[in-house]
Amino acid sequence: MVQNRKVERRYRIFDIFVASLALCISAPILLLVGLLIKISDWKAPIFFKQQRVGRYGELFMMYKFRSMHVGAETQKEGIQSQNEMDGPMFKMEHDPRITKLGKWLRKFSIDEFPQLINVLQGDMSCVGPRPPLPEEVREYEARHMERLRVKPGCTGLWQVSGRNKLSFEEMVQLDIHYIYNQSIRLNIQILLKTFKELLGKGM
Repeated sequence: MVQNRKVERRYRIFDIFVASLALCISAPILLLVGLLIKISDWKAPIFFKQQRVGRYGELFMMYKFRSMHVGAETQKEGIQSQNEMDGPMFKMEHDPRITKLGKWLRKFSIDEFPQLINVLQGDMSCVGPRPPLPEEVREYEARHMERLRVKPGCTGLWQVSGRNKLSFEEMVQLDIHYIYNQSIRLNIQILLKTFKELLGKGM
């Protein structure tokens, strides 16, 4: 579970290769998405930046394509009672803060693609636990902190094992299982399954 420098270097090379390749292949689509977001609201930003908790509790700024209306974060408290997830995590399938374009971006997880920049910066990995919010971590119990032993990922075992159908505790167990069994081979399997699921949504 504890990685030495040689192993960490191997994972880092893998992340840089995959993230660079994905950005190169998807560049035309990402440019089009950025243009569509800007056309939908010229005064609003294309990207959404949010502070997240990374490995060992270090804070970093995570990037996403903006899929919500400007000021959506200030409206979260008003819909907190409609949270569909248990534990310190918020999920709402029909979130009224999401734009029409945002619903499409989220369906195909295109809003997550800018996180590849986080991977190149070294804040995230291609595969790993979901990066939590600081307020979520403040509610963590001791066993939940295990999730912070590795870098958070753009995708992970949770995302390809049921996602919203799973409870928070089940997500934690999957993350811990991944951490103890992490390998390049497992990462490739998760990435391929993620790609397969995204293709399935488009059919």
